Amino acid sequence: MKVDDIKGRLLGKHVRVHNLDFEVFEKDRMLRIIPHAEQVTDIKTLPITHIEFKDKGDKTQVVISSKIRKIDQGGPMILMVFVSFMLIGAVLFLLFGGEQGMQFTYTLLGIALVIFAIFWMRMQAGYFDYVRKIRDYVKKESAA
Repeated sequence: MKVDDIKGRLLGKHVRVHNLDFEVFEKDRMLRIIPHAEQVTDIKTLPITHIEFKDKGDKTQVVISSKIRKIDQGGPMILMVFVSFMLIGAVLFLLFGGEQGMQFTYTLLGIALVIFAIFWMRMQAGYFDYVRKIRDYVKKESAA
């Protein structure tokens, strides 16, 4: 399928994922899928998806990449830094704490793993799910 045909199917369309509207528009010869989150009051980590087209003769290769919005990067970054410091502290207590530091080491490791597990599950249900559903939509529309 030609690039113009695929762009025609996607350009200007709206995608609904989890009751949130995403709009497809063109910028710098690539398509971008941007969330409309102006009215959202919940804390959400949302993707911006770029769709590039590479012409391969009769076929077109569709390259889909997603990245987190800049406004949403702070929360996950702070959480990962916090968990990293907890893990570093646990390793330091393990190496230099002796017998007294073992209980503190296991407590820090447990808390860090629980926080990371909760973070990962929320990312799977939120951000990664948005990315999966947008990617599936683009594949369906470009293959039809």
